[in-house]
Amino acid sequence: MTGRMVFFTLVGFFGLILVANIALVDFAISTFGGVDTPSSYQAGLHFKDEEAAAAAQKALGWTVDGRVTSVGDERRLAVEVVDKSGQPVTGLDVVAHLGHPVDARRDVEFALHSTGHGHYAGEAAAPVGQWRLDIDISRDGERLYRSRNRITVK
Repeated sequence: MTGRMVFFTLVGFFGLILVANIALVDFAISTFGGVDTPSSYQAGLHFKDEEAAAAAQKALGWTVDGRVTSVGDERRLAVEVVDKSGQPVTGLDVVAHLGHPVDARRDVEFALHSTGHGHYAGEAAAPVGQWRLDIDISRDGERLYRSRNRITVK
């Protein structure tokens, strides 16, 4: 192998790596939709409010049980809310959100309706896989409960 051949081999090798890196960086930037908080500064301004809401939620002593089941290509979410004495809590507005862990464009909203006796249910189309399940419970526009859990939809 001549010196010229070694030089062109090295240039070709590192050129190929450079092209592959540029392609992968472009792909990563153009497909990432996983921004969790659009403005960290604004979220930080409301941190004390979130702490107070968490303390109020803990004081309620509610037990909230959410279960996702598959019905064909649809996912059914059933939520049960009971107070500290074990009595069902009714008259609530329950909203659930399935957040994709890396692509916010794939997120799914559940509009839940009351089925009676502290039970709330709703359906939405969501593929199988890992998800973050957020459940927000409010009454008269005031948030009373928030839950965020990582789940696997099968």
